[in-house]
Amino acid sequence: MPRQAVLRKFDVVAGILRDAEGRILVTERLEDGPFYGLWEFPGGKIGDGEAPEHALSRELREEIGIEAGDAHFFLQLEHRYPDRHVSIRFFLVDAWQNEPASVEGQGLRWVTTDELATVDLLPADRPVVDALRRL
Repeated sequence: MPRQAVLRKFDVVAGILRDAEGRILVTERLEDGPFYGLWEFPGGKIGDGEAPEHALSRELREEIGIEAGDAHFFLQLEHRYPDRHVSIRFFLVDAWQNEPASVEGQGLRWVTTDELATVDLLPADRPVVDALRRL
């Protein structure tokens, strides 16, 4: 019986930023990483021993240049890619300081919930669209 490869496991956080008009911010994956050209909610890996809330603040600062204020846990999803298993904690972010900007050179888009359904999102992020529609 062939041995199954052990999938790398990643624990990540993602922020769902909603502006005053209810639009949601998505960012484009950079060409130097996996899934180049797909869109996602900004965030990244949780460091060893790092609290998810701290990782969210750090990642949003590093990636889009904001200081997150009001962030509330929304949902957690698991997704298996061919080479990795990702556990994502999503947070709703309704208040922040500074205007979101492309700190790392990635594309940024504000979209309505309906438009979000047409965005080419990462497979792991797609189930969030239906959850957001139920808010």
